[in-house]
Amino acid sequence: MSEKKPDPANNGQPAKAGAAAGGAAVIRRVDAAEETSQERLMKKHVPAWVISGAVHVGLIAIMILMFGSRVSTAKPPEKIVSTSVEKEEEAPEKDLTNEDPGLQSNLEAALPEIERVDKQTVDAAVTMDNLGQPNAPDTDTTALALPGLNTSDNSVPGVTGETGSAMSGTGGQNGFMSASFPGRSGATKSRMLREGGGNEESERAVAMGLAWLARQQKQDGGWEYDAGSKDERVAATGMALLPFLAAGETHLKGKKYQKTVSSGLQFLLRNCPLSGNNAGRMSGNMYAHAIGTLALCEAYGMTKDKGLLLGGAQAAINHIVKAQAANGSWGYTPGSPGDTSIVGWQIQALKAANLGKDIVVPAATMKKAVDFLNLAGAGSRKAMYGYADNAGAAPGTSLTAVGLLSRYYIDGWGPDNAGMAEGVTGLMKKAPVKTAAVPDMYFYYYATQVVHFFEGDEWKTWNEGPKGADGVRKGGMRDWLIGIQIKKDGPNQGSFDPDPHWIGRGCGRLGTTAMCILTLEVYYRHLPLYKRANAGDGALKILDGK
Repeated sequence: MSEKKPDPANNGQPAKAGAAAGGAAVIRRVDAAEETSQERLMKKHVPAWVISGAVHVGLIAIMILMFGSRVSTAKPPEKIVSTSVEKEEEAPEKDLTNEDPGLQSNLEAALPEIERVDKQTVDAAVTMDNLGQPNAPDTDTTALALPGLNTSDNSVPGVTGETGSAMSGTGGQNGFMSASFPGRSGATKSRMLREGGGNEESERAVAMGLAWLARQQKQDGGWEYDAGSKDERVAATGMALLPFLAAGETHLKGKKYQKTVSSGLQFLLRNCPLSGNNAGRMSGNMYAHAIGTLALCEAYGMTKDKGLLLGGAQAAINHIVKAQAANGSWGYTPGSPGDTSIVGWQIQALKAANLGKDIVVPAATMKKAVDFLNLAGAGSRKAMYGYADNAGAAPGTSLTAVGLLSRYYIDGWGPDNAGMAEGVTGLMKKAPVKTAAVPDMYFYYYATQVVHFFEGDEWKTWNEGPKGADGVRKGGMRDWLIGIQIKKDGPNQGSFDPDPHWIGRGCGRLGTTAMCILTLEVYYRHLPLYKRANAGDGALKILDGK
């Protein structure tokens, strides 16, 4: 008799087909007889253990799911908050340098509600103590007092003393003084624009000009003249930056042209060594050096960013101090005697440094500059200025305008000063007359500032034009510049054709455009240093930036 093998299709039991009942029983008895007692015990209890273990595993899994889900639902809010914060911090910064030929949000004064004197749009209350960046990194200012100047250098003409920068004079006979940069933003800008004679169209022209200037910036952050003085990159960069600064644009975040200004300032700083024989020297040409220094000092005065700007601005000013000639002037090369034109740019830079408060400008430097102005001035009141001395001095010239602005900044000549009054009378003989030609922007850049600070009817005539028979003013500097700006779509939109004079020949379209825009920003670029004692018609009522 053969043994039946298990059939997998019959659950492991032997096949039933054709098998006798007794045979099946014999097979089962033989199998049982071969099992040990241990095997029989395992077969009896193992299935129960397996089932029990499976049940317990299932219960544990259910408990994990129940309690684990409660924990996971409690933690997601923290993860969401954390994720949202990270995304907010890492969000790419908006590119605010879009080219908008029209009004810009930061040019608040040009908006239709310009007449609302009570409209306050200042980011924060503007005071003399909180200009610019309130949390700028602090540095040891004593270490920056005179970088690049050794004790032995004090024997060099023009370098005397380590403190000072005093303003002499009292603003004319009965005026008073105030100085800073808060007029470039907020409600003060709106007020000065309105009371000074600017309008929506002039601010639109400024906006278009800034957009064009931004498009001309090179990859290295600097600018380049498109005429004869192409190599003077420092001068071109400084001159291009000044209109942005005058409009309240800085390198701080949130500004429309933050990237443009930041890159330009970095270009100047890379060209301004802080130590060594050439400490502070941005260019071998003192003309170019002064323009670059002026931009650095204005940027510092507006932001008080000591970490980025104070060292470079101080070093650049020190170079000007060191380069002054024995007669108080500055020449094209350091230490050589120069002329009124070069002196004018140095004085603008020194005055901007003075307004920044933290930059040291020796009082002796200012005094020696006044000595030169006395040398170059002609007439009993020094109301006219020549080139290297008073030879050829005449009223209404570019050099006379430079000399008068210099007197205003460092020698106390306010609108009540007799010399200033006589000088302005001479300038008024060349008051703007609206024509199709581009004006001599070197003359009008200086003369416009002088007449603006003089105030009164002279300024209204200069800015808006003389009154016609209908009592309406027409033909002034403001409308002249607005009218000749290129407005047609194209690469030159917002710019000004090069003037046929010195600026156009040397600095081309870039220099001419920068000077035109600066002239249209005269209303708020600088707060008046002096005030007419009699508060005449059109005089500003607020000089403290509030």
